[in-house]
Amino acid sequence: MPKGPKGQKRPSDAISRAVQIAQIATGEIEDDVSDDGKDPAAKALGAKGGRKRAENMTPERRKEIAQKAAQKRWANKK
Repeated sequence: MPKGPKGQKRPSDAISRAVQIAQIATGEIEDDVSDDGKDPAAKALGAKGGRKRAENMTPERRKEIAQKAAQKRWANKK
């Protein structure tokens, strides 16, 4: 049986899944998304990390990182 992104059981055929989506949309059943087990405070800090790192970098350093990433992406395409 297929599993949702959080490991919840989902109907295996398309018609059953469509019926379930309609029931969730009309409020007949509740879409229960279980907790992923991660600490909410840690998730909040993790979301801030990349933005804070970019703010502390100089524009030149950000450009260097972007160019290096682009070179690696295009090197894999050949």
